[in-house]
Amino acid sequence: MENRSEVNEFILAGLTDAPELQVPFFIMFTFIYLTTLIGNLGMVALISWDSHLHTPMYFFLINLSLVDFGYSSAVTPKVMAGFLTGAQVISYNGCAAQIFFFVAFATVESFLLASMSYDHHAAVCKPLHYTTTMTSTVCAFLASGAHICGFLTSSIVTGNTFSLSFCKSNVVHHFFCDVPPLLVLSCSDTHSIELVFFIIGSFTVFVPFLVIFASYLLIFITILKIHSAEGRQKAFSTCASHLTAVSIFYGTITFMYFQPSSNHSMDTDKMVSVFYTTVIPMLNPLVYSLRNKDVKNAFRKAVRGQQLQFDSHVC
Repeated sequence: MENRSEVNEFILAGLTDAPELQVPFFIMFTFIYLTTLIGNLGMVALISWDSHLHTPMYFFLINLSLVDFGYSSAVTPKVMAGFLTGAQVISYNGCAAQIFFFVAFATVESFLLASMSYDHHAAVCKPLHYTTTMTSTVCAFLASGAHICGFLTSSIVTGNTFSLSFCKSNVVHHFFCDVPPLLVLSCSDTHSIELVFFIIGSFTVFVPFLVIFASYLLIFITILKIHSAEGRQKAFSTCASHLTAVSIFYGTITFMYFQPSSNHSMDTDKMVSVFYTTVIPMLNPLVYSLRNKDVKNAFRKAVRGQQLQFDSHVC
């Protein structure tokens, strides 16, 4: 990447200029980030510990938890540091790294959600062939494909963004380095790059979304054919957590990046960005744990095991 910029650092406008809100925002973001860390890494540890959860669905959930942790870590710690120190400066290379990892993890999450929908489709629509359909090779292929697409997309986006010259200003009107506010600062012609970004964004969002839509269309058709109310309830419960995560993720991403530029409001964009950069990674483990009996049972077993181990040491 050739650095043709006139600046060597950027100033982030942040979420607010009010000094009295810095500490409350720091406390709020710290709580959200710690909850994200504990929730996602705890989910990884719990699934790894309980052999009953060593299935394709939980393999993808481990990957999703790790991606959510990375997704949040690309943005939140820098925001927290800004609230604590008041310094909203980020280096040119730091800004590039933040965009790279943020775009990479967001793209990986999009493809992982599509892979999980395919897994649900196989479980509900073809239960007798599930073990032969979702083999360890297929799961590894889908997960590695999601990561390859994510980091390849991120390389293209980051490389094109930082091939531009930034000579208008170095003030980024956002609380983290994101592509749209950086394009505004460029004194280069950005029309062709914006077209490339739109094509890439459409591919990384709408192709996985079409896979999810097709999978759930077939799932709902299959569920309607189930005569037993208990069977329909079980099929719905299998998909409920994933549908919740999909709705939250794609709803906020589409609102943020695929509305006309004339409709953009900087304050609204910041609030939406807070939601999908910090809140969504925190919500996913809660959604999957609170609505999943297997995860709750595994958590109870882990707690009982630790309690018994503690009692034996005391005795």
